[in-house]
Amino acid sequence: MYQDVIKDAGNRMDKTIAIVQKDLDTLRAGRANPKILDKITVDYYGTPTALNQVGNISSPEPRLLVIAPWEPKMIGPIEKAIQKSDIGINPSNDGKVIRLLVPELTGERRKELCKQVKKMIEEGKVAIRAIRRDAMETIKKLKKDSEITEDDQKLAEKDLQKVTDQHIEQIDKVGADKEKEIMSV
Repeated sequence: MYQDVIKDAGNRMDKTIAIVQKDLDTLRAGRANPKILDKITVDYYGTPTALNQVGNISSPEPRLLVIAPWEPKMIGPIEKAIQKSDIGINPSNDGKVIRLLVPELTGERRKELCKQVKKMIEEGKVAIRAIRRDAMETIKKLKKDSEITEDDQKLAEKDLQKVTDQHIEQIDKVGADKEKEIMSV
């Protein structure tokens, strides 16, 4: 009975970590990563479309991204979408492809990015704790409705705390890895 509650909470915590990981991937860490373009949408015949759906994105060099649109007339809209985004890279094009030269990160910018990472990790931890709180309430309700015993309630709360601690540890590791990536020159 309560195992289902704990399993559900664990699954929701896993999804939270995946979302935080995806958000962290969009942060620029000094080397060219096509994922920094994931949130950019382009006006494609009046429909907002993900950038990776209108062209091929590659990284031929560590600090260079190349976007090859499938339709040559999409170069203008892609360039405008990149300029309007908050990635801080100016595109250049030769009529066939768009090049994005990822600048070296300054020490100050690296520290700023680390602060952003910490903030995202903290938001993830808050979400995990909220999931734990919801699960605890469900367990208490099961006890109140006499569906589980008091011993089961104590055991369930202990198991839930273990699952929560594991996920907090996991999200901390994700954050530490991203900070290490940002700070490495």
